[in-house]
Amino acid sequence: METTDLVLAILHHLLVFSLAGIIGAEFVLIRGELPAATIRRLVGIDRHYGILAGLIIIVGIGRVIHGLKGWEFYVHNWVFWAKMAAFAVVGLLSILPTIRFISWNKQAGANPSFLVPPAELASVKTHIRAEAVVFLLIPVFAAAMARGYGY
Repeated sequence: METTDLVLAILHHLLVFSLAGIIGAEFVLIRGELPAATIRRLVGIDRHYGILAGLIIIVGIGRVIHGLKGWEFYVHNWVFWAKMAAFAVVGLLSILPTIRFISWNKQAGANPSFLVPPAELASVKTHIRAEAVVFLLIPVFAAAMARGYGY
């Protein structure tokens, strides 16, 4: 069981750090004007965002069920639920950028001179900034939980 817990913890951490990298990449790429190539890159990166988020959930469920602490530790831990809420808020904030990236990609494919409307770009930037800020709470809650807070 210790090996299973270790493997799940390693996978979970690698996936979460990868998701942080994806959020950072999106943040960097949405600066300035967005040529069609950058929009296509954003769509691909955002696809990986969704895949990573799904894998984080799957591995996280595995940790709750098969981890050394047992599911009782998590179910009754308010810090765990705060971490889950932060993850859910990050996911909800990512919906608008995903929709915009797909829309912009279609428009850029149909019209080579397509320019992202400034208001839409500003809105996406705001959402990605908010994702990054809320995402920072996740390792804070994880560190607190690992030290027994909330139980």
